[in-house]
Amino acid sequence: MARPTTGTGYSGIHVQLDGVPSHHLPLLLAAYQYKFGRNVEAMSRHLIDDVAVGWDELGTDLLDDAPPALVAALTGGEQWPSRTLDHLITPDGSPPVRMSVTDETADEQDMQWGYVLHQQGIEVISLLREDIGPVVDWATDPRTAFRGQAPPTAQLQARSGRIGAAGLRI
Repeated sequence: MARPTTGTGYSGIHVQLDGVPSHHLPLLLAAYQYKFGRNVEAMSRHLIDDVAVGWDELGTDLLDDAPPALVAALTGGEQWPSRTLDHLITPDGSPPVRMSVTDETADEQDMQWGYVLHQQGIEVISLLREDIGPVVDWATDPRTAFRGQAPPTAQLQARSGRIGAAGLRI
């Protein structure tokens, strides 16, 4: 989970269960639209800045204030809390350090997916394929059926700077 930096870079926080787009995009889109009132800065503060070490997983508490029918459609009625990694115990007993992630360090952290919170939408990065983009528009319906991989045309559009809600296969 990150925010953009200069160029195509990003800086953020580690999410242990980083999740495929088919799971995380609906959760993040609904969180932006409802819990955070379409305020990407408030969302970034909560998901990136206010975390001491990192996230174990993102939960359904991010769907607070979303309509019950949307929550049911996204979760099948299941509920689970977001959990941080603040409880980690290091081998030498020292306090755990913040698990920051940047475009320079993501490879060495064995992450599969990255989500960069732009003003226009969420950039989905496949760290396994070292692909940037696409950027999925914040106005996209969270019930959209996303797949884990972006088509080549969406990757090209993302690199050219064009933003679109249909960036991932649906």
